[in-house]
Amino acid sequence: MAIEAATGLAPKQAWPFAPYRKSDRNFFLTYVVLLWLGILGGFVPEIVSHIAQHKPPFPLIVHVHAIVFFGWLTLLTTQVLLIRRKRPDLHRTLGTAAIGLAALMVVVGPATAIVMQRYHWGTPESDPPFLAIQLTDIIAFAGLAAAAFAFRNESSAHKRLILLATLYISDAGFARLFGDGVHGLVGDGFWPFLAEAYLANDVLAVGIGVYDVITRKRMHPAYVAGMAWTFALQLTASALYHAPVWKPIALALIGH
Repeated sequence: MAIEAATGLAPKQAWPFAPYRKSDRNFFLTYVVLLWLGILGGFVPEIVSHIAQHKPPFPLIVHVHAIVFFGWLTLLTTQVLLIRRKRPDLHRTLGTAAIGLAALMVVVGPATAIVMQRYHWGTPESDPPFLAIQLTDIIAFAGLAAAAFAFRNESSAHKRLILLATLYISDAGFARLFGDGVHGLVGDGFWPFLAEAYLANDVLAVGIGVYDVITRKRMHPAYVAGMAWTFALQLTASALYHAPVWKPIALALIGH
């Protein structure tokens, strides 16, 4: 298979990875629903609280970021539903728009992170080193999304990579939902920080591999490569966040 040649990962079994199982329809739709619940559950209470406390309006770029990100989730949902309705023609047409939207997210994401660190400067919410998480998020998304588009003609690889890409940049919503609880259990430090930031996302990401083992008896090479990329960047993010050398760089990025 092309994806195996590109990743250098050859299957251990003699049989090919089945591109489709009937249960895939509900599996991928379930993940889309979970993504929406994680994002809405994480951000809506914060937005309501912000308004109720009459805090200053968020910078304009935050609204742009919200529109772009929710546009991505809406597009992903539409794409999954089109496949369920057996409309791959429209799915491919919208795929072109997805490439442009992904490119826009790669620009808007880091810009929003920097602006918001300036916005929170001097408040209890100020944490410039956290840019390590925000910037590696977009690098991870860009790599996974680019790979997904490159393998858009190999559906089994394409949809797993797109799902991993979207899961990765949904960490902010899931961390708002579960991060405080995880922090209360594991405390501070390199590994606890990873758990606080990514545990919910990683559980869902691992679930994709478990599903494939159950339905195909093995994991897709694209998924294995995507998970390796994911964990490498998560480790990088935590290492940077805890590295003394990173703080002055983060301060310079926000102009302080």
